[in-house]
Amino acid sequence: MQFASDNWAGVHPEILRAVSRANEGSAPSYGGDALTKRVEARFSEVFERDVAVFFVATGGAANSLALAQLTPPWGMILCHQESHIQMDECGAPEFFTGGAKLLPLPGFAAKLTPEAVEAALSGFPERPPHGMPAATLSITQATECGAVYSVDEVKAIGGLAQRRGLKAHMDGARFANAIAALGCAPADMTSKAGVDALSFGATKNGCLAAEAVVFFNPDDAKDFMFRRKRAAQLFSKMRFIAAQFEAYLADGLWLRMAAHANAMAARLSAGLAAAGARIWYPTEANEVFVSFAPDVERRLVAAGAAFYPWVTPGDPAKGTMRRLICSFATREDEIDRFIDIAGGR
Repeated sequence: MQFASDNWAGVHPEILRAVSRANEGSAPSYGGDALTKRVEARFSEVFERDVAVFFVATGGAANSLALAQLTPPWGMILCHQESHIQMDECGAPEFFTGGAKLLPLPGFAAKLTPEAVEAALSGFPERPPHGMPAATLSITQATECGAVYSVDEVKAIGGLAQRRGLKAHMDGARFANAIAALGCAPADMTSKAGVDALSFGATKNGCLAAEAVVFFNPDDAKDFMFRRKRAAQLFSKMRFIAAQFEAYLADGLWLRMAAHANAMAARLSAGLAAAGARIWYPTEANEVFVSFAPDVERRLVAAGAAFYPWVTPGDPAKGTMRRLICSFATREDEIDRFIDIAGGR
C-alpha cells in the first residue's frame, strides 16, 4: 500500500522498452541524434505550434532554468506560498536566476487567483531603481494540493500576466494529470491561455528521468542552450531521455497513465471519506489530503501503508494532514485494502 509519492513508482514497461531500443548501436551525442530531433518535433505536434524544447533530468532543473530564462536577477517571481519552487527546491530558482526574489502568495488548495496577484502587485509599486520589478508569474498545474486550474482559470492568470507585462510560467510536474482530468488539448491550457514557458514533467508519471522545458515563443529560448549547458543539464547520451518521451507521447500512453492515477485517487478519496476521514481539498488529480483519527493512522502504519505527513503554511490541519498519492502503477486492491483498514474492517 504505497501512497507516499508517484516518485516511488517504477517505470512503465513501454518506457523501458523504448530505452532498450535506443541502446541498439550508436548515435551522435549531445542531442545531435535523429531520435532527439524527432521527439523535439513531436512536442510541436502535441502543442499545435512550433515550440523550443530542451530536455533536462529533474523537475527542479526545469523550473529553475525556465524561471532564470524569463526573469532577470533583479526581478520578482510571483508564486503560491505552497508551490514547489517556494517550498521544495532549496533556493534553486533564486540561485539560477542570479538572485531574483520569490514573492509567495496565499490561495486555497495552492491555487493563485487574479485577485491575489493584483493585490500583491499593488503592494509592490515599481520604484526604480530601488524596488524589484515584478517579472514572472508562476503557477503549478496540478497544484501541490492536488487541485487543477480550469482552462478559464489559466487564461485569467495568463491574461493578467500579459496585461501587466509579466512572463507566465507553469510548473507541470503533474501536467499529464491535469490534462487527463480536464480532457482538454495541451495547447488550450498553455500557449492559447497565455503561458510562455512550461516545465513539462514525465518522471512522476511513469518515466525513468525525463523532464523538459518548453518555450511557446521560440524567441524566449534565445541562448537557453548555454544556460542548460552551464547548469550541467546537457546530456551526452540525450537519446535515452528522448526515447522515454517518444514512448510517453505515443498512442496516448501519457494520458492513460495519468487518467489511471487520477481514477485511483478518486476511488481512494471517496472510500476514505465514507470511512469517516477528513478530506481537506477536492481530489481533482492524483493526490489526496486527509486527516485520520490517531488509532486509524496507527492501524494503517502497522499494516505497512506508506504516506507522508503534510504541513503547509498556516496549516489548517494543525499537523494532522497526510498526503496520499496514486500513480500509474497503483492497483485497485491496494486502494480497497487501505480503505478497509481505515474503516476498521
